[in-house]
Amino acid sequence: MTGWHWLALFALIVIAWTALFAMAVPSALREAGQVYGAAFWEDLCTITPDASGFARVVLMWALMSAGMMAPTALPAFATYDELGHTGQTRFGALVGGYLVVWLGFSVGAGALQMGLMWMGLVSPLGNSVSAWLSGALLLAAGAYQFSPLKEACLAKCRMPMTFFMNHWDEGPLRNGVRLGLVCLGCCWALMLLAFVGGVMNLAFMGLAMVIMVVEKLPQIGRFVTRPLGFALLAGGAWTLTNAI
Repeated sequence: MTGWHWLALFALIVIAWTALFAMAVPSALREAGQVYGAAFWEDLCTITPDASGFARVVLMWALMSAGMMAPTALPAFATYDELGHTGQTRFGALVGGYLVVWLGFSVGAGALQMGLMWMGLVSPLGNSVSAWLSGALLLAAGAYQFSPLKEACLAKCRMPMTFFMNHWDEGPLRNGVRLGLVCLGCCWALMLLAFVGGVMNLAFMGLAMVIMVVEKLPQIGRFVTRPLGFALLAGGAWTLTNAI
């Protein structure tokens, strides 16, 4: 991993995490919001239900996606770089295609957050205020861990050399988009657990990123997927039981 293109990628990841750190809400304020209720956040940092508010939410999700997902794809980026001894332009096209997919996810997640906020299911910070929503998200993420689609996507992520050799002639941009779609297939459900763990919660983001990185490792990833699924299902069942 040498060259200016790698330095640029690492700089992007650092910038994303730095911005997330600057935007993150301290736990003390989150606890205060739970004590004082919705009025606390309305006075402090209401996200307006308009184009400007939507743009801020999408930016927040885009930073989360770049900061959390780019590190999970580093082995795949390195494999592509080694296979073709790519220059900065081709490597940039690969990473750009990958990030375009996650930008699309960010738009969808932002729209979902605005809709859930309008229905009163999440706070202005994006945290779930409904045990039913939290339980449903945990159960959905847990069940997805056992799905054939998740397994198929993980298999490609764990064998990046085979993946790229099968699509090498399509060029770096399309390979980046393909890799992004495969990565999205692996991780979309876990990313949406941000509504449960706390959107812009650094502890959740760090833990989720580590889990997703480990899950994609070829040697130990397969020992993580199903136990994580059982844990999420148990967490969802416990959350819904307490809501009854």
